[in-house]
Amino acid sequence: MPPTLNPPPPTPVEPVTEVLHGMAITDPYRWLEDQNSPRTRKWLEEQAAYTRAYLDAIPGRERIRKRVEQLLSVEVVSDVWKVGDRYFYSKRLAHSEQPVIMIREGQAGREMVLVDPLNKDASATTAVRILAISRNGDLLAYATSYGGNPFHTTEFFDVRKQRTLTDRLSLGIGYGLVFSSDGKGFYYSHQFAESLRPHCRSTYWHEFGSKAFKDTEVFVAGEDPRLSLTLFGSADGRFLAYWVVRDDTQTYSVYVQDMSSGKPARKILEQNGSIFWPCFKGFRLFALTDWEAPNLRVLAFDLCDCTHDHWVEVVPESQHRINNFCLAGDCVYVVRVKGLLNELEAFEQSGQQRSNVSCPSQGTVQLFRHPTESDCLFYRFSSFNQAPVIFSWDATATKPQKWAEMQVPWDPSLLEVEQARYKSKDGTEIPISLVSKKGCRTSRGLPTFLTGYGGFGSSRGAQFNFYSAFLIEHGFLFAVANLRGGGEFGAEWHRAGKRHNRQNAFDDFIAAAEWLIAEGLAIPEKIAIGGMSNAGLLVGAALTQRPDLFGVVVCMAPLLDMLRYHISDPHCRNEFGCSENEEDFQHLLAYSPYHRVENDATYPSVLIVSGDLDKTCNPMHARKMTARLQATTNSRHPALLDYRPTWGHNPAQPLTRRIDALTDRLGFMCHELGVNI
Repeated sequence: MPPTLNPPPPTPVEPVTEVLHGMAITDPYRWLEDQNSPRTRKWLEEQAAYTRAYLDAIPGRERIRKRVEQLLSVEVVSDVWKVGDRYFYSKRLAHSEQPVIMIREGQAGREMVLVDPLNKDASATTAVRILAISRNGDLLAYATSYGGNPFHTTEFFDVRKQRTLTDRLSLGIGYGLVFSSDGKGFYYSHQFAESLRPHCRSTYWHEFGSKAFKDTEVFVAGEDPRLSLTLFGSADGRFLAYWVVRDDTQTYSVYVQDMSSGKPARKILEQNGSIFWPCFKGFRLFALTDWEAPNLRVLAFDLCDCTHDHWVEVVPESQHRINNFCLAGDCVYVVRVKGLLNELEAFEQSGQQRSNVSCPSQGTVQLFRHPTESDCLFYRFSSFNQAPVIFSWDATATKPQKWAEMQVPWDPSLLEVEQARYKSKDGTEIPISLVSKKGCRTSRGLPTFLTGYGGFGSSRGAQFNFYSAFLIEHGFLFAVANLRGGGEFGAEWHRAGKRHNRQNAFDDFIAAAEWLIAEGLAIPEKIAIGGMSNAGLLVGAALTQRPDLFGVVVCMAPLLDMLRYHISDPHCRNEFGCSENEEDFQHLLAYSPYHRVENDATYPSVLIVSGDLDKTCNPMHARKMTARLQATTNSRHPALLDYRPTWGHNPAQPLTRRIDALTDRLGFMCHELGVNI
């Protein structure tokens, strides 16, 4: 029996009006920004009960959950490090709640558990991940996080003695940790959750066995909330690099310090831009940077003389954006994005190009980049019809070797993948990937899930997802549009959907839905759209600009009030602009989803997902948008808020909770589109 749509819990309207650049802006739900007030907490409890009652009553929910459990309950290996002859990695066994940190002595050695989070917390809400490994592989630094909290504690494990050390860094966010060459201590940049100087950006030295209050400051970037400091280091701990970014001006500075010399850090670079990812090799520092290279290049710096005359371009910029890079053995490896293809290129440290590393191009390549002097490259590949595979490669091999493969219980041979193009509002051609079961597209008006990203120069290639696997095998057309604002076609493609051009990304997405309908592949009431973070903003904009095109909207961890996002999320100013600037304000107001909601409008079914612990996209966006939609829609479709106190932006939730959450979202989509499971 379908769930009954009862009226949502009432939300008091308490308008707050302020004048921005001569225009009066009224916010009816400003009071919901106070996350910890008793009123907000009571409202959230009522919303949770309302949402839970609806989702639990969806027909076929248990059948959906059973299939989701089969898909997710598989062994997963990730984050592989090689230090000497030791392999460190994360591994979640099939049906286990959380990954453990493993070690293997040699390629054929017996694997052994180093850190198991269940030993710390029987409730399985604790997760661990590798932060750093000493040059000899005897010391492991790892992060311990609880629930969806983005903050973590840092703990240390003595691999040789098989024991956890008493030294630790308390709850906070780590921005780099480097072991010293003698193993007697470590350097760290750590923003503590509770600090008397919350805006101080510094790097400290800690000696094992000493008290934390004795830690000494070795570098100070400043005491300013607009600054961020990231620490990098050489494998032997001799050299440290500091990347200091100023958010309001989008400039960065790079400092290098030789810890054996006793001298202070030297500034080697100060430029406009946002990317500088360094990696040390001997007395050279290699860095992927956008300095005078919008599509990125790799430079090498001589640490004995960092003047411009001694900088060497190892990997040149091209029309195709570099997505990632790392060092392994004597080579520099980069992944270039060529439209919807990934290519893995190899260069000698002198800059001489070698043959490309053989790997499938119709998918997404992710390099494991770690500050260790390893002779082996590890990378992960996946595509629409290939579950993730981890490959290892060194320059002496004839071909990459499979190191680990996810065994997902599904049949990729039943899929068909098509690459197509359609025209956006201004005539620009936009690529779109269409994935479905073979033979399904002979039926017109398939239930369809449409997604995209279109922001931050981030590319969205073909890659495996559990939710897409479920939808496709249940008759959905899965469509991914490569919108402007992404990096699929280089820096120009990014700029075409950035800041004042942001509406282009929304137009591209809306045009994708219109094209699917015009081609007879979909009908509006059977189209679901979904996305997270920047893609949450994307689907929020599409919802408010063209609600007639969609049957379901799943909006996760979004930014939606674009006039106030910068108050808690200032790091996105360069991408979106800021309402404090009059020109930015006009563009932001024109598309801000929260301000585009209209009274007495007909909106589709909406599920908004967020949680208290999201420090990237403030959950106030989700709370306020839910209240506004519930108050204004004149349709019989639900506007639900799926909100948990323990959810963050990328929550490390135990397997059971992940299964339940994905079941809710898939169940909501299928039910609202009329797909029987």
